[in-house]
Amino acid sequence: MIILSVESSCDETAVALTEDGRRILADEIHSQVDVHKIYGGVVPELASRRHIEVISALADSALNKAGLIKQQIDAVAVTFAPGLIGSLLVGVNFAKSVALALRIPLIPVHHIRGHIAANYIAYPELAPPFLALVVSGGHSLLIDVRDYTDMSILGSTRDDAAGECFDKAARALGLGYPGGPAIDNLARGGDETKYALPRAKLQGSPFDMSFSGLKTAVINLIHNAKQTNTPLDCASLAASLCAAISDTLVPRVISAAQSAGYAKISCSGGVAANSVIRKALLAASKEHNLSCYLAPLSLCSDNAAMIGCQGFYEYMAHVKNGSALADSDLNAYATMPADSLIF
Repeated sequence: MIILSVESSCDETAVALTEDGRRILADEIHSQVDVHKIYGGVVPELASRRHIEVISALADSALNKAGLIKQQIDAVAVTFAPGLIGSLLVGVNFAKSVALALRIPLIPVHHIRGHIAANYIAYPELAPPFLALVVSGGHSLLIDVRDYTDMSILGSTRDDAAGECFDKAARALGLGYPGGPAIDNLARGGDETKYALPRAKLQGSPFDMSFSGLKTAVINLIHNAKQTNTPLDCASLAASLCAAISDTLVPRVISAAQSAGYAKISCSGGVAANSVIRKALLAASKEHNLSCYLAPLSLCSDNAAMIGCQGFYEYMAHVKNGSALADSDLNAYATMPADSLIF
């Protein structure tokens, strides 16, 4: 089954062609970093406008690279939630138009489910059940993946996402946008023990997280150093920040996997590219005899291949269960839990 997939939830426009949920035939991505870096972050109106400008050409390029014609497409999958509403609407309306013109199924895909599916592409042997960690600029989630389309959230951030800490710290340090890679690169030359940054301990759910206090502590430290002309070891601060986020995430991943009785964990999303987190997850997994599947760097950031992969499994569930697929009434949603059953 060949699926044309579309991802436009934030500032990357992506179109891909995948086969049977595991094989990438073409994966085209248009980055908007140059558009937004002068503002220090994503400007929603500019993002949606650029999506409109490039999405059709990206689809043509994907078809050319795959050596296919549009009549060979069996279905269209599209990210419909969550994300920037203007950006999502561009992708959803484009996908609806293609599905209507070719008279093929339209498959709505949740963005977070797509990130989980990135590991299916990278690891053919990976199959549910397993514990998934999805960490990005807007999300920090621990997800019980019971089946390809059956999952529930075990833990999440109660305030800011891990990626938000990286982005805001990078801005305060003058490192520019995107902040995550800049912090990671800077941290390689630092001492992670130099700055004592907080690790939030929450009551209630043992798997929930909080990063707002950490973000505030880092920003205050930077501002205080500037105001008092105190030398700041930026590399060590970056390393300390990476360690604090890793120390918050990794124990919860291991604990959640053990609680669910799983021997496999996965990690995906933009923050999954962080070298400190990757190293810590691999070490902890080995210590606790867990198989660890880290999304390759090429599939950590937003892409359409992961949407096509998850779209395949959403379609298979539709065929098996007789559930309804989307039609021309499909809408986009800025927020929606990954375990919501909408269709």
